[in-house]
Amino acid sequence: MQKPFRAIPGSAISRAVLFCLALLAAAPLLATEARAATATPFKDCAECPEMIVVPAGKFMMGSPQTEGRLYANEGPQRQVTIKRPFAVGMYAVTFDQWYACIADLGCNSYWPDDKEWGRGKRPVINVSWDDAHRYIRWLNEKATGAKRPVATSDTPPPPMAPGQQGPYRLLTEAEWEYAARAGTTTAYYWGEVRGIGNANCDGCGSEWDNKQTAPVGSFAPNPFGLYDMAGNVLQWVEDCYHDNYLKAPVDSTAWISGDCLARVSRGGSWYNSSYYLRAANRYSNAPYFRGANVGFRVAKTLE
Repeated sequence: MQKPFRAIPGSAISRAVLFCLALLAAAPLLATEARAATATPFKDCAECPEMIVVPAGKFMMGSPQTEGRLYANEGPQRQVTIKRPFAVGMYAVTFDQWYACIADLGCNSYWPDDKEWGRGKRPVINVSWDDAHRYIRWLNEKATGAKRPVATSDTPPPPMAPGQQGPYRLLTEAEWEYAARAGTTTAYYWGEVRGIGNANCDGCGSEWDNKQTAPVGSFAPNPFGLYDMAGNVLQWVEDCYHDNYLKAPVDSTAWISGDCLARVSRGGSWYNSSYYLRAANRYSNAPYFRGANVGFRVAKTLE
């Protein structure tokens, strides 16, 4: 039965309005900034990735005990402060964008295998952490006009001269999880459960599940306007791998102390079950590792 309509006295309305205004005033600016962040993607060149500005803020990094099965490398959970806005690729880097680098004599002229799944707007795969840095080197050359040192073999590229690094880079691990969560505190940025049709993974309910990559942007973005921050391809980040977050930075800097024989990748992929798509989940591989479920996206430091 429908409840009968009951008028609310004017004084009650006033109190309700004042209460709502007080809540809005007390609420953090993150939601407002998040909406602003999704408004205007930008590109620095025709071949460059589309970028989204992500606001500064704070978040709890790692998985809480309430998230069920907990891997030791996802904790201890800690608060991390992102002090300044930064830009993040709206999508993972695509084959089209990778081939723009090759056409410009960058990326060591390396042609990654697409497994006959298609190229174009699909995320580039079979790229290592070292490969990602070669692409970023080229991207910074496009942005700054810096001359690229020539690498003549399949080895990490030589260092650029001071001042020639440019603004583009990989995300740090803290930046990646902050950008993936986009102000949410749930296991996935769409909620606590996997659901159907939210991502490309083994059991996610898409046509690509456990078969191959999907074209970027095939699923709804997160609240920051970033696509595929869960599933499709794992994404390399800058940090060296550590077994846990003890002594980890509490800001957005990359954790590059200690043994860097392994680098971190995040987000899960078309090959993984949904549990591995959680925002807190972590992977590690040697920086030269190339896999059919591994890609990357870029970040940009803002002036």
